[in-house]
Amino acid sequence: MGEIVKVAVDAMGGDNAPSEIIKGAVEAVNVSDKVKVFLVGQEEVVNRELSNYTYNKEQVEVINATEIIETAEPPVLAIRKKKDSSIVKAMNLVKEGTCDAYVSAGSTGATLVGGQVIVGRIKGVERPPLAPLIPTANGCALLIDCGANVDARPSHLIQFAKMGSVYMENVMGIKNPKVGIVNIGAEEEKGNALVKETFPLLKNCPDINFIGSIEARDIPAGYADVIVCEAFVGNVILKLYEGVGATLIKKVKAGMMSTLRSKIGALLVKPALKETLKEFDLEQYGGAPMLGLNGLVVKTHGSSKSVEIKNSILQCITFTEQNINEKIKEKITMEEK
Repeated sequence: MGEIVKVAVDAMGGDNAPSEIIKGAVEAVNVSDKVKVFLVGQEEVVNRELSNYTYNKEQVEVINATEIIETAEPPVLAIRKKKDSSIVKAMNLVKEGTCDAYVSAGSTGATLVGGQVIVGRIKGVERPPLAPLIPTANGCALLIDCGANVDARPSHLIQFAKMGSVYMENVMGIKNPKVGIVNIGAEEEKGNALVKETFPLLKNCPDINFIGSIEARDIPAGYADVIVCEAFVGNVILKLYEGVGATLIKKVKAGMMSTLRSKIGALLVKPALKETLKEFDLEQYGGAPMLGLNGLVVKTHGSSKSVEIKNSILQCITFTEQNINEKIKEKITMEEK
């Protein structure tokens, strides 16, 4: 067995904390003996939840943190003042090297700020992006950035493309991943000032497989493996993706239950349909890694249930085993030379 990957989990963050967070952590260690989870939160509360489960005690450790950073709190102020919060203490475990990764369904703002000021950026990385996997007809694609850098510059998008390529090649096993920049048309001259300035720079990058512009409608078809954009556009794409997906599933289910004939048909297609819809369930891909930091920071949805927490913890194993941060360092260093 290889080296154990140690993951600090914010047990108090998210709409369903601590129950779903702890359930997900237990499910992760019950699935893999390659991970040890450090549950950071109010010790008494966490231990009470843990008492409901059976798991290998050597794979779970509880770290007491008395404070909680709420979603509505100003992130910078909260990180500075709440030193004994689950977010700050969990991130410090990564900074100190006690843990390899951090997972949280809590405050996105506090996670983004903490990632930069506590865990710290890899030397040469200008802006760490948030990069979730989204389902496509070909499997999945990496949407980078989806929430960390609203006012990005061309140099940031170039780094996003390079970091995203490293991630998709080494974590998802896609050789020479196709990189596209989100645009309102396929033509090179289209787009806003940021896209127009970035396009030729991406085109001249020898170490990425740039395929040009990608329109939003082509993203689900899987035309690109790495979808590059600044955070405002990325967040809109992600939220629309989630909303349309949930609405379609709801409509399909309602349609199947509308008549006796459709109900009989539903019984026949249920196994195949369930498997197909599973491929478009964002929870199975885990959370969004914040790339370009000195340790792995993974942000999951605030509404995360145990399955997403479990998959977020498990994705930390591949990230660490594939030495993604070192490969990002090499890519950025090449850029500087």
